Amino acid sequence: MTDSTTGLAADARSAPPTSSAAATRRAVYNTLRGSSGNLVEWYDVYVYTVFATYFESQFFDSADKNSTVYVYAIFAVTFLMRPVGSWFFGRYADRRGRRAALTFSVSLMAACSLVIALTPGRESIGVWAAVVLVLCRLVQGFATGGEYGASATYMSEAATRERRGFFSSFQYVTLIGGHVLAQLTLLVMQGFLDKDQISDFGWRIAFLIGGVAAVVVFWLRRSMDESLTPEQLEAVRTGADSESGSIRELILHHWRSLVVCFLVTIGGTIAFYTYSVNAPAIVKTAYEDHGRVGTWINLIGLVFLMALQPIGGMISDKVGRKPVLVFFGVGGVIYTYVLITYLPQTTSVAASLTLLGIGYIILTGYTSINAIVKAELFPSHVRALGVGLGYALANSAFGGTAPLIYQAAKNGGHVPWFIAYVTAVIAVSLLVYIFVLRNKAETPLDREQGRAFVDAEVGARRA
Repeated sequence: MTDSTTGLAADARSAPPTSSAAATRRAVYNTLRGSSGNLVEWYDVYVYTVFATYFESQFFDSADKNSTVYVYAIFAVTFLMRPVGSWFFGRYADRRGRRAALTFSVSLMAACSLVIALTPGRESIGVWAAVVLVLCRLVQGFATGGEYGASATYMSEAATRERRGFFSSFQYVTLIGGHVLAQLTLLVMQGFLDKDQISDFGWRIAFLIGGVAAVVVFWLRRSMDESLTPEQLEAVRTGADSESGSIRELILHHWRSLVVCFLVTIGGTIAFYTYSVNAPAIVKTAYEDHGRVGTWINLIGLVFLMALQPIGGMISDKVGRKPVLVFFGVGGVIYTYVLITYLPQTTSVAASLTLLGIGYIILTGYTSINAIVKAELFPSHVRALGVGLGYALANSAFGGTAPLIYQAAKNGGHVPWFIAYVTAVIAVSLLVYIFVLRNKAETPLDREQGRAFVDAEVGARRA
């Protein structure tokens, strides 16, 4: 295959003719604006899993022993909408601009969070409570599918050439940050409310926070630069360009990149949900008789994971993307058994943090650079579509289902089967990292001039 993930290209002559300081300043501003929405959207995603055990009785019969499985099944089902969302928003971003797509997606997420927060419980409206929950989560899955591809594309295009790994790593800084905020929200509530109060109304406050925060993000995203050039957008508007955002163009001419994107993602996404969703749930169960200890462990662990992301991005800018991915693949194949086997047996805070910390260091090999790795596979006219669709298909099949499969395996006494499954999927991605990807080769991003940001800076100087 001719596609690759890369570090720096040797020839910097094609870099945009702007001063380094000015280009870096614009990259920082646009990264902050783009990642702020990512933070809110992923808060809305993770507030569901963090508060699941508190609100499940509001939507399902608490006497039903499968109610927890139902809650996680809804979490998994929403991932079925991600490929649809990635197609819609990917096409939208490639034809109407990254900024427009990102603003649209965060608006959908906010609206659904507000509806969930205000929906009456099953005691008031019966089964319709669960129906509303499922519908809102499906729409949020649709929006999240679009958010990933558009934000990964935007942050990669907004970054300066020599720091793409570093700047694009902030996609997962804010993605994990959403989980951190959800955990922090729970921790604060636990300081003022008891379990029954959180189950009664506290969880609604958590969803309301996500909806309200999106209003601020909507304003921020409307003011960020567009990374597509005016010429590209005008060509689409006038009908001169019919290939941008075309699924036909993607499948016919860039199918190899799409397959690579899918295979790169499957190991990383299943590891991410196993390490950052299943593992915190295990910790929460292990310390359920110790007050807020489990919540504190999870919060510290996730803050550590968040802080690691820029470090992983900077390392990839120096050594290339491939060695960092291989580090993750090898570590994931070896460590998954250790994490899932010993974490449930651990009631020492230091030991739990150590087990989580090692897992998060390994996971950073994927999370810190996955956005730039995928963005470097596609040309700009199908980049948002290709990145989003490749990610969403893998994420729906392997990532979002991991919490449900683990819960089912745990209930059936088959956790070793789950461990074998996760390890095998990571091993498949590892083979792709080793034998398919090239290191520090020229990519479509290197060949593009990034004129949209150059024009924006020229306009700012003239003003």
